[in-house]
This record gives sequence, C-alpha cells and structure tokens, in this order.
Amino acid sequence: MKYFKIAFALMFAVISVLESNAQKEVLKSGPMLGPVTLRDASIWLQCKQQAVVQILYKKKDGIDTYTRSEKIQALYENGYTATLHLTDLTPGTTYQYQLKLNNFTVSRPYPLEFTTQAHWQYRKDAPDFSFIAGSCFYINDTEYDRPGKPYGGEYEIIAHMNTTKPDLMIWLGDNTYLREGDYESRSGIYYRNTHTRSLPELQPFLSSTAHYATWDDHDFGPNDSDWTYPLKHHSLDAFKDFWPSESYGAGHTDGITSSFTHSDCQFFMLDGRWYRTVDKENGTILGEQQKYWLKESLLYSTARFKFICVGGQFLSDFAGFENFANYKDERQEILDFLDDNNIKGVVFLTGDRHHSEITKLKTAKGNVFYDVTSSAITSSTYDHSKEPNSLRVPNTMISERNFAVFKVSGDKKNRKLDVIFKNTQGKEVLEYRFEE
Repeated sequence: MKYFKIAFALMFAVISVLESNAQKEVLKSGPMLGPVTLRDASIWLQCKQQAVVQILYKKKDGIDTYTRSEKIQALYENGYTATLHLTDLTPGTTYQYQLKLNNFTVSRPYPLEFTTQAHWQYRKDAPDFSFIAGSCFYINDTEYDRPGKPYGGEYEIIAHMNTTKPDLMIWLGDNTYLREGDYESRSGIYYRNTHTRSLPELQPFLSSTAHYATWDDHDFGPNDSDWTYPLKHHSLDAFKDFWPSESYGAGHTDGITSSFTHSDCQFFMLDGRWYRTVDKENGTILGEQQKYWLKESLLYSTARFKFICVGGQFLSDFAGFENFANYKDERQEILDFLDDNNIKGVVFLTGDRHHSEITKLKTAKGNVFYDVTSSAITSSTYDHSKEPNSLRVPNTMISERNFAVFKVSGDKKNRKLDVIFKNTQGKEVLEYRFEE
C-alpha cells in the first residue's frame, strides 16, 4: 500500500507538471505590466488560443493569502489578448503575482511583481523616479521584409533597458511596423502586433515595469499615413488590445489620446495620426478637439514637469519629413498658447526620426520649452546632423540605436530633470540636465 501511494503521488506530480507545461504553451507573450496607480494595476497577456485567464496576487513577503482576480476570456476577436485589472491595492506596496491559464499556474523564469505608486500628496515631497522613452521598434520577419540588409537588429538593447530598472516605459510610436500585407486587413494588423510583442528578448522587460504608449504612422497604418487611412478603426482596436489604458479617448477624442500622472509629473499622450490632414498649409496634425483638450489640460495641470508625448518632432524648425514644422500655423498656435499662459516645465517627448537629439526654445518672455527626440530602439538609424534645425542643442545628435533614461529627483524646491542616452551595449553616449 505504501509503495502504491508513492507511485500514485509521483504519477500525479508528473501529470501536474505536464498539464502546467501544456498551459505554458498556451501563453504567447507576456505578462506585461500596464498602467499602475496608487490603488490599481493592469496586467496584460496574449494567448495562442482561447483561454480562461486569472491573476493571483498578494503583498510581497507578506503572510496574506493570494487574492484572486476575476476570470476573463482571451478571445479570437481580441487577438487572444486579455487585460486583468487589479483593484483595492495599497499605495507604495510591492505585490507578487501568479498567472493562471485554464486554472493552471504558468511560471516565468523571472519575478512577477509590481509596486504601486506612493501616496505622497499632502504628506511629503514627491518621490524621485526614472523612466525610459523610446521609439521605432522594428522586429525582422524575413518572409515579409524587403530584400537586402535587415532593417531591424541589435535586440540586446532590450536587456540593457531592463537592467536600467525604470519605474515606467514610454513608447513614443512606431512600436511595431505594419508591412505590406498587414495594413490591408484586420487580421494582418493583429498578426504584426502579435509578431512584435512575442519577441523572446522582450518578455522579461514587459513584466518588469509599467508600460504606456502612443502610436505613429507604422503602428497606425502605412508609411506617413493620415486620417484617410480606411482601416484605422481596426488599428485602434488592436492598439487598445495590445496597450492597456483606461483613459483612451480623453477629452471626447476619437483616437488614442490619453493622459496619466506619476509622482509630480503628468504625461500627455497625443495622437498624431487620427486627425492628421493631407493638406499641410491649412491643415492639422492634432485636430481641433484634441488641441482644445490639450490646452485645457495644461491650464489645469499642477504637475512639476509636463511631458507632451507624440510621434513626430514638435520643436524642430526643420520643415521636413513629418515634423510639426510642416504644419507651421498649428505649431505656432501651440507655442503661443504655452508662452502666453506661462506654462512651465513643458518637455515634448518625440520619436519617428531614426536619430535622437535635444531641441530647446527660449521665448522672448523667457519661457523655455524642450523637445527630446528618442529614436531608434531597434530600427535602422541615420545621421541627420546636417538638417537645418536651428534650435538643436549643440552636440546632442545621436545616430546609433539608443534609448533615453529620464530621472526626476530632488525636493520640491530643487526638483531636477536629467536625461541619459544609452546605446545597444548600455553605454552612456549623452547626458543632459534641463534648465528652467
């Protein structure tokens, strides 16, 4: 009888491992940590087929039993993606969690945990924090790529982004690259997003920090696409399925406009595609409703730094490619608004250009605005140092793959903002401190 019980226990253990491994095969990518607030967190994942998904979570190193989230279905119409919202959390607390697929635990070879934002308001100085900003994330797909030298590469950069241990990641557009055969159909759009998101090198980084995103032309539609792109509602569905946020459509807009706060900073995630007109002379990139929301939001905001995130370069006065300078009246309208209202601490975060640089504008009134372009992470890069951007901070052009690490630090009387650019080997190639 004793040996029978031992054999039965071993058999049960083997079956459990096999079933667990089978469920692991159901997982396509993730989990990814989405927006995290003081009392809420979002966790995203993608399956290979329809599945029941659940998260078990508890305070790290605590004696509490696991709390179970609701069970939701990963369905075909959403690309088998699922986002679980964890609520009633404690501010400033680290949680660990387990992922359940079809009632079986799926493990990952790295910790699954997150930390809620601290409740500092009316209590103490705002916490220091860091974040990464970057754009242009091209993942090669030989069957569908153009012939010749691969356009993407040096994926080891993602490991260096991960070891930086930022509090959040800001994806500034071209987070995936729709190709011919992708942007002609809903299934193609979901295929491309799935292919990019399931990159093995990306998985540890997805779970290690909170991710926020806006888009640009390549994750919206064809190259240089605008409001006329006929499948943009499918792109919108896919973006919402792959990038969790509870504030899309802020200000009664139709695209992916959103906003969030972290510590004493606010991030305005603008949509530079949904309303973009073909006519540049008399047209718009942001559209009237989105501009109205942005202006009102900036007037309301008490944030120490106001990061305006959008795909194309804003401050550069070079009217080339897809820079805002091509839509000179709209660019000037926004600059006049910022200057007339003495909006302080404005930093534009932009991508698109396959190079990085810092642009600075000081107005006649003495207001200072910055634009930090961070590009590209894995896409090919170019040396644009001869571009006639008269507002470029000297010696800030970077023409190799890179990412930007921002650090917000100091007490409320001495709050500082710094940025360090790192290359594919994690080596610092530029450091800059912002001045008022």
